[in-house]
Amino acid sequence: MRVLYFHQYFNTPNVAGGTRSYEMARQLLARGHAVTMVCARHGRHGFTLAGDPDAPVLEGMVDGIRVLQFNLEYSNYMSLPRRALVFLRFALRSVGVALRLDYDLLFATSTPLTAGIPGIIARPLRRKPFVFEVRDLWPELPRAMGVVTNPLVLAGMSVLEWLSYRMASACIALAPGIRDGIARRSPAGRAIAMIPNGCDLDLFQPGRREELDLPGVKAGDCVAVFTGAHGMANGLDAVLDAAAVLMRRGRRDIVLAFIGDGKLKPRLVARAQAEGLKNCLFMDPMPKNRLNRVVSCCDVGLMILDDVPAFYYGTSPNKFFDYISSGLPVLNNYPGWLAGMIREHHCGVAVPPRDPEAFADALCALADDPERRREYGRNARLLAERMFSRERLAKEFVDWLEEVYGNETFETR
Repeated sequence: MRVLYFHQYFNTPNVAGGTRSYEMARQLLARGHAVTMVCARHGRHGFTLAGDPDAPVLEGMVDGIRVLQFNLEYSNYMSLPRRALVFLRFALRSVGVALRLDYDLLFATSTPLTAGIPGIIARPLRRKPFVFEVRDLWPELPRAMGVVTNPLVLAGMSVLEWLSYRMASACIALAPGIRDGIARRSPAGRAIAMIPNGCDLDLFQPGRREELDLPGVKAGDCVAVFTGAHGMANGLDAVLDAAAVLMRRGRRDIVLAFIGDGKLKPRLVARAQAEGLKNCLFMDPMPKNRLNRVVSCCDVGLMILDDVPAFYYGTSPNKFFDYISSGLPVLNNYPGWLAGMIREHHCGVAVPPRDPEAFADALCALADDPERRREYGRNARLLAERMFSRERLAKEFVDWLEEVYGNETFETR
């Protein structure tokens, strides 16, 4: 089977960012399938193929994956209209690829929602299976966050969402709320699989605290780490609010480490400096093959999102799975399926949103009870091994694509 795979933000373990598409593509290759990955450049820390930086498209092989990369630079620091323009340009160029290349199955993963456009256009023209993977519900999330308020834009996004589900042969959801959202807007009987993000069990493993090498961290400190984007959705002001409480309490032994980048990072750094939050450390994004060594040696993983109900059951954050794979207790600050999982499996603490005192209380309790941290960490690693092995989930992913391809091929004979 030849899979034409569209992911605008494709990454490898050698750069910062999620590697789900890389891992899924590698599993397809292991089963004997061929993969052509179509992506674009995205920020100074993202994946970039070697070649002429001014070429409109670069082509190369990455660990057996054929990669086509458009010269469409993207950054979270861009304004919303500029980002939307990049999304549309990527989608339109992708349509050209979908209509030109030979393939057996077209696979597209969001975000952005425009990732589904090549599948929408190619499906009736090429009459090949189209599988759409949904990582966030659009336009529900941008509407709930107040990022997009124009009713015409929201209506257009809603139509695009409906078309993506309508034209897809099948869908993949990364979280329970996403699965339910797809089902509400899809034709009756639409095949939907839920395959969440997973744990790279060999890459992220429990480490030894004494090996942590971060500037500004002392041997006796308790380090709570946040990894990932520093944007509106992440609600990282909640962590700085808790940091202020800790400073007032004199708990400078609890260090809050932020690893990543995003549009709000400069403001967060400026706020921490203005308020004298010396317990906050900000670091650049790291490739996974370095991030794993840092995370595994920290003491607590911070699973933080803004208090938006659409997030409660509609996200599958990579960082959560990296934390539990590393054997870290997780501190979560919003309700939903991950908070329920943390409580059920006793692998961390879930606190109410918008409550810096409760957030600080939880950090102090974890810092003062190393045995409790170790117990939660052991439970976290067991949860990772039993339910979220990336290898197992990648096999489920390939099984699903093979089933969709087999069923549709049979029906068209």
